[in-house]
Amino acid sequence: MSEKKVLNRRDFLKSTAALSAGAFAVPTLIPASALGKNGAVAPSMRITMGCIGIGNMGTSNMRSFLELDDVQIVAVCDLDSTRLQQAREIVDGKYGTGACHAYHDFRDLISRNDIDVISMATPDHWHALTAVAAAESGKDIYGEKPLSHCIAEGRAMCDAVHRHGRIWQTGSWQRSVANFRQAVEIVRNGLIGTVETVHVGLPSGYSVSGTGTDKDFLIQPPPPELDYDFWIGPSPWADYFPVKTHWNWRWQLDFGGGQLCDWIGHHCDIAHWGLNMDYDAPVEIEGTGVFPKTGPWDAPISYRVNTRYRNGVAMTIAGGQDDISMGVKWFGENGRWVYVRRGEIDANPKSLLDVQFGPNDTRVYYSDNHHRNFIDCVKTRQLTITPCEVAHHSQIPGHLSNIAIKLNRLIRFDPKTEQIIGDPAANAMLSTPMRGPWRL
Repeated sequence: MSEKKVLNRRDFLKSTAALSAGAFAVPTLIPASALGKNGAVAPSMRITMGCIGIGNMGTSNMRSFLELDDVQIVAVCDLDSTRLQQAREIVDGKYGTGACHAYHDFRDLISRNDIDVISMATPDHWHALTAVAAAESGKDIYGEKPLSHCIAEGRAMCDAVHRHGRIWQTGSWQRSVANFRQAVEIVRNGLIGTVETVHVGLPSGYSVSGTGTDKDFLIQPPPPELDYDFWIGPSPWADYFPVKTHWNWRWQLDFGGGQLCDWIGHHCDIAHWGLNMDYDAPVEIEGTGVFPKTGPWDAPISYRVNTRYRNGVAMTIAGGQDDISMGVKWFGENGRWVYVRRGEIDANPKSLLDVQFGPNDTRVYYSDNHHRNFIDCVKTRQLTITPCEVAHHSQIPGHLSNIAIKLNRLIRFDPKTEQIIGDPAANAMLSTPMRGPWRL
């Protein structure tokens, strides 16, 4: 790509970047010069992307962006050389070239001035460092959920996005699916009356990718294709065993947050959306959980957490509980309720599902393609359907739940200061120390 073409595209994005720093942005019209013949996207106006972290979700997101004609993936990055080579071959196979660059260190990819956006799907303990560096370098970011590894890191990520005028999309893609949007609009239009109680059902247990034998847990040297010390990064050092890293990191609190924090960014996100409480968080949290009795896993495998918000709404977050099903259920007045999960929506009375909303009713942000929405917002500098602050507030109940479960006591939280009140030990758990030399 010539220097002139890079400047054309990047100057266009920079000319509108300041709009994204506000709470709401005015749409920017894309000039006709951005389009080639017959509406095809001119090469000089394609959004150039680098993909950081290309395991399960990272590869899935990469494939989705490869299908967008106005996106050009030019670089991939991973600490596993086998996965890195596979990702590079997927990109080059799509474009029929050998032009995709492969990077070991995410900082080398981010430092490229000809990359506009990144798709990030690293383990949770790397989210903040990668996102803040990308924002500081002027990149817009598609970042996987859960947003952060702890509340303090989520705040640092959002502050960096605001400070540098970046566009952020979280991979909480349920907002771009019709049945979730329908459920939210039923609630937001008051068809079940005032909502005082919400159930958020999440998965329980854990799934380990491996052979299931004792050999999986024997300490041994890491495989040559994986830079294990870099992979551990800011987390406390721990010896390697075969099922420690890929996929299985999620069940270890030094790297992830278990099923609770993994899925809170989906179903609590929808619960907040329906309540019109995208920028709020609970003020009281109390819960219990069951932890694994064998193996190195230390995230709760079943749990029940009761929370209360400033407006009096009570939300129960649970996994492995017989009375709370996977998904979101808002309870209204006179026995009315709405329930939604992937592939299903239900209500009482069922006639609520037949309501057709008109222009004078409350309608929520419309998106039917989560990855498309991100790229469109990169161009217009409008907020995406799941911006950083929304994802941060969806994640806060998950982090607070893990703290309350671990301490086995009620904690009180101030959503304005994002601090736990009157409990220094609990408040210290809002952040996690970083192993040097890594620092936010």
